[in-house]
Parts: sequence; C-alpha cells; structure tokens
Amino acid sequence: MTTTSLTSAAAASGGKSSVATWIAVSAGMIGAFMAILNIQITNASLLDIEGGIGTGVDNGAWVSTAYLIGEIIVIPLTDFLSRVFSFRRFMIGGTFFFMVFSMACAGAHDLGTMIILRGLQGFAGGVLIPMAVTMVVTKLPKPQQPLGFAMFALSVTFAPAIGPTIGGYLTENYGWQTIFFVNTPPSILMIVALLFTLEKEPMRLGLLREGDWLGIITMAIGLSAFQTMLEEGNKDDWFGSPFIVKLAIIAAIFLSAFVWIELKVKNPLVNLRLLLNRNFGIGTLSNVLVGFALFGTVYVLPQYLAQVQRYNSEQIGNVLAWTGFPQMVLIPLVPWLMKKFDIRYIAIFGIALFSVSCFMNIHLSLDDSGDQFLIPNIVRAIGQAFIITPLTSIALAAIGPKDASNASGLFNMLRNLGGAVGTAALQTIITKREQYHSNIIGQSVTVFRDEVRQRLDELTNYFLAHGADRAYAQHEAVVAMGKIVRRQALVMGFADTFAVIGVMLAIAAVSLVFAAKAKAGSAATAH
Repeated sequence: MTTTSLTSAAAASGGKSSVATWIAVSAGMIGAFMAILNIQITNASLLDIEGGIGTGVDNGAWVSTAYLIGEIIVIPLTDFLSRVFSFRRFMIGGTFFFMVFSMACAGAHDLGTMIILRGLQGFAGGVLIPMAVTMVVTKLPKPQQPLGFAMFALSVTFAPAIGPTIGGYLTENYGWQTIFFVNTPPSILMIVALLFTLEKEPMRLGLLREGDWLGIITMAIGLSAFQTMLEEGNKDDWFGSPFIVKLAIIAAIFLSAFVWIELKVKNPLVNLRLLLNRNFGIGTLSNVLVGFALFGTVYVLPQYLAQVQRYNSEQIGNVLAWTGFPQMVLIPLVPWLMKKFDIRYIAIFGIALFSVSCFMNIHLSLDDSGDQFLIPNIVRAIGQAFIITPLTSIALAAIGPKDASNASGLFNMLRNLGGAVGTAALQTIITKREQYHSNIIGQSVTVFRDEVRQRLDELTNYFLAHGADRAYAQHEAVVAMGKIVRRQALVMGFADTFAVIGVMLAIAAVSLVFAAKAKAGSAATAH
C-alpha cells in the first residue's frame, strides 16, 4: 500500500492520531492561514503601496487581484501535482516558494513587477489551502476530523479579518514593505515541521504524460481572462469597452471548453461530477455565496472607512480586528456543538447571523465611523465562527478519501472565485448606486429651495471670511455643496452594498435546508 492509502485507512478508522500527525496537520493549517491572510493583508495599505510603486488608485487593486488569480489557478492543480511530485515535496516546495516570492514583493518598484511577483506568490500559496483540508480528511480519524475542520475554519475566517489589521499596523509604523516579511518566520517553522512529520514518497513523473493538459490550459486562460474582466470592468465601463468585451469572449470560450473537456476526459483535472453529489453540490453553492460575502465585507468596510471617513491604514485595521478576535474563542467550541446538534442548523445559524450583521449597516450616515461598526462586527464574527467547519463537513460528508483532494481543491477554488466575483460586483454596485443616489439628491438640491440658498449663503460667507473675493467664494460654495451631495450619495451606495451582501447570505442559508443530514466526522467515510 502507498503512504496515501495507509493514511486514508487510518483516517477511516476510529483510532487516535499520533503527535507527529497532529504536528503535520497544524503545520498545514499555518500554511492555509498564511495563504488566505495574504489575499487581504494589502487591503488597508493599498494607498501606501500605490505610492511606493508609483501607480494610481485605479491600478492599485491589482496588488490583491494578481495574488488571487495565482491562487485560483493553482488550487485545482494541487491534487494532480501532489501526486506527480509527492505530497511531501509539493507541500514543502509550495511553502518555500511562497516565502521567497513574498519577500521579493517588498523589493518591487513598479506595478508590472509587483503584479508578476504577487501572481507567483499566489500560485505558490494557493497550494497550501486545499492541501490543509486533504490532510484533515486523509490523516485524521473520523472522530477527530471536526477538530481539524475547526482549525481550517479559523484559517479561512480569521485570516481575512485580521489581515488588514496586521497590514495596517505594519504599514503605519514600519512601512508597507514589512507586510511581505510576515510570512517568513511561519514558513520556516512550517518547512521544518513538515520535513520531520510527512512520510517520504517517490515522485511519479510518469503521470505528467497522463496529465489533463488541455484542461489545465483552458482553465488557466479562462480564469485569468475572467478575473481580469472582473477587475477592469468597473473602471472601463464594463461592456462599453472593447477590451472588456474581448476578455468576456475569451473567458466564455475557454471556460466552456474547460467544462466540456472535464466531463469527457478519462482522468479530469477537476472532477466536476462531484457537484452532482447532493451535499457537495449544495455545500459548494453555499460556500460560493459565503465567499462572496466573506471577501466582499473585508473589501467594502475598509473602502467605506477610507473614502468616507478618511481613516488611515492602522485605523482601518483596528476597526476590522473586532471581526477576528471573537472567532478565536468560538471556533474551538464548534466541534463540540456539532456532536450535539444537526450540523446543517449550526451552519444556517452562523450564516443567518452574518447576514443580520450586514443588514445592521443598511442605514449608514455620515456620522457612522469606527465605533458604530463595533456591534455589527461582533455579530458578524460570531456568525462566521459557526460557518466554515459545519459547511465543510456537510460538503465532504459523502466524499471518499480518493476524491478528497480533488473535492477540496474544487470547494476552495470556487469559494475564492466567489470572493473575486463578489469584490468586482460590489465595486460596481457602489459606483452605480452612488450615481443613482447622487441624481436623486441632486434633483432636490436646487436654488429654488430656501434651505439650499441658505446653505449656499453660509458657505459663501465662510469663504469670504477666509480672504476670497465674492465671485470665487460663490464658486467654491457651489463646489462644496456638490461634494456634500456626492459624499452623502457615496454613503447611501455603501449602505445598499451591505444589503446586497445580506441577501446573498440569506440565499446561502436557505440552500442548506435542502442538504441531507450529516454527522460530525462523517467526511471521507464513503468509498
């Protein structure tokens, strides 16, 4: 028997794992935490990074997007490549190159270099996410798998929440370059732990001849074009731009070809037929919507605080910290709850709380700043703590060990893809709703209304008192009034965006009602 089959057999048994196994699993979770952390760690520091590499606000989002593209592409490849190079070599190699490319990002001096390095960093880091889940399913016995999933949940939900906090603090106090050195100590620790705990296996380079290369090529081109379209669409007025139209055509052709190939080829890169499994299909759908909300909220809230309240990186990080710390306390309790209650209801409860936290922000005003987000953020943190562990258990309940790595890659890729789609969609929603509200408010702000004329007189007198002549003072008063209208419209646009996220989460919660009942630790029991 191969090492993989031995560990799968151990996972299927009811025994206890060795200390070495737990060290290996814990190291895997550190890797998943770092990989997910780096998606969001630049969010609160984008303005500083943009200044450091000499690019504008419109292009700065590529610092995050390039990383996400690399992750989304490599996650489905992980199962195949881990069999080619061996689980141990591939895991350690991914960790090493993730650390190297991360440190290299600190030396980038222009946008092009930063995009390439962040893409390579994401490609190496994306390896670590599905492999952490694979280690739980194949190395831990069934009774201990909920604890493993809880550790993974802490990585998935705590890392995005704490990422901007860490990034903001380091940027304000030590410079933006330091955020790319955060991964170095954990990576070294992880490599050492994996060297001594993972079993050695031979490489199977012959599998390269059997690789689903057409699937790999069509997936890489299709996903890259799709993600680029999402990133550039809002800036270029979507399908009003020939460039966006071309990207959409390329994405549609290559992704359609990818799906067709995966359904026809004997050994597919991604086993899409797994989605026909009731729990895996429903769990994945809910997971995509949760990814939409998880990445979306970590994007929208920093944007609101930066654009409306003019918060700096550290201040933004401090506000978001409250979405992370409660999860550290609650997530370890989830495996115990999963033994007492129906797992579906735990996940529905968590998603519902997450949804409620978003609806708590739909009445935003100019007075809402960091303090006013404290209660919604705590509610959101409590909800997120009860989502990922049961959701993963529901999805993998009827997935056998031989399909665990493939299912994990598909499950995690689609959550990240949901997050990418969500971030792009929310950017557009903010822009369009701001324009809508600005038009509505503008219809009421006319010189034919007494209160408007009074406000313009007050502003004119203000500028006169500061040395301006009357013509210039009147001009500046009109400009100032326009800025007030735009700022109020922007606030209302953000409020609408939180409502959209809340609705998406409500759909995710309802979808889980149709999943079959699953028991804690039931993942990987089916053969």
